[in-house]
Amino acid sequence: MKTNNTELNQHTIAAFAALKTAIANSEEQLVKELLDKQPMQDIEKSYLIDLAKLNNNHTIIAMLEGIDVKK
Repeated sequence: MKTNNTELNQHTIAAFAALKTAIANSEEQLVKELLDKQPMQDIEKSYLIDLAKLNNNHTIIAMLEGIDVKK
């Protein structure tokens, strides 16, 4: 059972890293695909919005602001 959880955590970390890179590179389509309308933690969402604001990419900022927060 630990193996599946470890693999899931590694996938989640890799997906978040890919999302950060796509935001930093202003790759709007890739960001849209990676977000996949899944909720995320508030701290993750805030961090990604701040990252998008560095590039002043209003489209990506809007996409991120539309994501629900996990409770």
